[in-house]
Amino acid sequence: MTNKKNSSQTSNDLIAQARRDKEEREKGYRERALKLYPWVCGRCTREFDLKTVRELTVHHKDHNHDNNPNDGSNWELLCLYCHDNEHSRYEEQMRYGSSTGGVKENHSAATHSPFANLKSLLSNKNA
Repeated sequence: MTNKKNSSQTSNDLIAQARRDKEEREKGYRERALKLYPWVCGRCTREFDLKTVRELTVHHKDHNHDNNPNDGSNWELLCLYCHDNEHSRYEEQMRYGSSTGGVKENHSAATHSPFANLKSLLSNKNA
């Protein structure tokens, strides 16, 4: 009889712990974001359901994972592919500067033209 009691007590403890863990996760930003926003990628507009929602990530717009306002203003839902792309672009911008400004301020434009003399080289070859 004691084995049955211990078994049921262990099961009750596991269920209670699972419920506490679920409540704790729901306090996390992912669960809050999934409740706030429709399950659609903010970039490619792919829609998600219960089976595929694991492929939907929460992206921090300012790239600061500690900035989690209750209104979700720093989050957007992105699919795995768009999320990876966003972080790749961000890392490139951090390493090489803005891609929209043309030549970076501390780099000058290329001055060497490797094919400038090509026409004369080809005409000498044909002669």
